[in-house]
Amino acid sequence: MTHIPTASQTVGPFFRLGLTTNAQLGVVAPNGIRLQFRVTDGDGLPTPGDSMIEIWQADAHGHYPHPLESRNCGLDPAFCGFGRLQTDANGICVFETVKPGAVPQENGDLQAPHINVTIFARGLGKQLRTRVYFDGEATNADDPVLALVPADRRQTLLAKSVSGAANDWSIEIRLQGDGETVFFDV
Repeated sequence: MTHIPTASQTVGPFFRLGLTTNAQLGVVAPNGIRLQFRVTDGDGLPTPGDSMIEIWQADAHGHYPHPLESRNCGLDPAFCGFGRLQTDANGICVFETVKPGAVPQENGDLQAPHINVTIFARGLGKQLRTRVYFDGEATNADDPVLALVPADRRQTLLAKSVSGAANDWSIEIRLQGDGETVFFDV
């Protein structure tokens, strides 16, 4: 008898069963910005309904809605800081949120406004983690995490304004291949 090992690096054809269809989980903060994600594979083709994006972010003042947040922040009660959406047939999901403020580090330096992103997808044995920054943000040049990314790959982390609108942003998450998004080993 010959045994063929099962591929342990994939989650198999049942991944879609665990995805959420609750669109309300995409409303992190109403009446703010619209952030569209498009998840593509190595060929640049959309991952149709096979991916899920989670976001965790600070509010417009750079405060996270967390019990350990020690700064006097007066959080917006409509802001939850967390969202989770499944991609549609075109590999797209759209969050309603606020553009985050700069977040202070322990040493007092500021991180550029960013959103922490986790990607789950069929074919991934482990979720991927990255950040989304905003193109044209003046503080991007001083962000310590973005500075760790090779200059020629930083654009993979930048959401672009759609048609110059300040409240409409878009980013492509490329899972592999040419133009692959930078993922962090955390």
